[in-house]
Amino acid sequence: MEERLFVSSSPHIRDENTIQKMMLDVVIALLPATLGALYYFRINGAKIILLSVLTAVASEAVFQKLRKQPITINDLSAVVTGLLLAFNIPASAPWWIPVLGAVFAIVVVKQFFGGIGHNFMNPALAARIMLMISYTGHMTSWVKPGADAVSTATPLSFVKGLTEVPGKAPKLFDMFMGNTGGCLGETSAILLILGGIYLVYRGIISIQVPAIYIATVAVFTLIFGQFDVYFMVYHLLAGGLMLGAIYMATDYASAPVTPKGRIIFALGCGILTSVFRLYGGYPEGVGFSILLMNIAAPLIEKYTSPRVFGEVR
Repeated sequence: MEERLFVSSSPHIRDENTIQKMMLDVVIALLPATLGALYYFRINGAKIILLSVLTAVASEAVFQKLRKQPITINDLSAVVTGLLLAFNIPASAPWWIPVLGAVFAIVVVKQFFGGIGHNFMNPALAARIMLMISYTGHMTSWVKPGADAVSTATPLSFVKGLTEVPGKAPKLFDMFMGNTGGCLGETSAILLILGGIYLVYRGIISIQVPAIYIATVAVFTLIFGQFDVYFMVYHLLAGGLMLGAIYMATDYASAPVTPKGRIIFALGCGILTSVFRLYGGYPEGVGFSILLMNIAAPLIEKYTSPRVFGEVR
C-alpha cells in the first residue's frame, strides 16, 4: 500500500500515553500504601478507602450526566482522587467524612473549573483542608494501628515546639514502616517511596520536585534542630511529607510546567512546610504549603516561561 504524507497543524503527538494509562500507573504506585493502610488500620481503613473512591467516581459520573457531558470515569482520574483523599483521612473518621470530602474534591474543585487538567489546585488536598477546617475534631482524632483502635498522637505532635526528639516519641523504624498513628496513607514512608520510584521509572513524574521539596525540609529542620540528624530524619518520615511531595506536589494541572518554575515551586513548598511545622500552631504543614504554591503557580509560570523564538515586545 502506498504511504502518504499527511500534513496537519501542531501539536504533533507521537506519544501513545493516555490519561487512563497514566492514572493506572498512579493507582499501581499507590497499591503498596493502600495495602499498608489495610494491614495497619483493618476494617476502618477499608471503609474509608471504599467510600472515598466510590463517592468520587459516582460524583463525577452524576455531575457529567446532569451537565450532559461525556462521562469520563474510565480515565481513572476520579479513582486516583478518591484514593489520595482517603490517604489524607484518619481511620477513626465517621463514614460521611470521606463521602463529603470526595464530593467536594470532584464537584467543586475539579468539575466546577472544567474537569481534569483545569483545576488550579489538587482536588484531594483541597478536600482535606476543607474537612480539616470544618471538622477539626474528626480530622485530628488519631488511632494506633491494629484492631483495637486506641487513640494516640501523631509523630509530629511529639516534636512540636521542640528542637530535639523526646524519648517517648515513635521510633524511626516504626515511622519508616508505618506502625504509627496518622492518616491512612501517610504513615509508611517506605511504601510511599516504593510507589514514587515506580512513577519515576515509568516517566509519570520527575524526581526533581519531590527531591527538592524533601531536601528543602531536610535543610531547614537540620538547622532548626541545631544540626541534629535524628531530628531531621524524624521530620522527613513524620506526617504527610512523602505523600505530599511524591503524589500531590507533582500534580500536572496545579503545578508549574516550566523547568525553573518547578524548582521554585518545590522550594516554596519545602520552605512553607518547614515554617508551618516549626513555627505554626498546627503540627503539620504539607497540605497548606502545596495549596498556597498551587495558587502561586500561574504567577511562577508567567515569570519563568521561556521567550518564544522571534517574539518582540
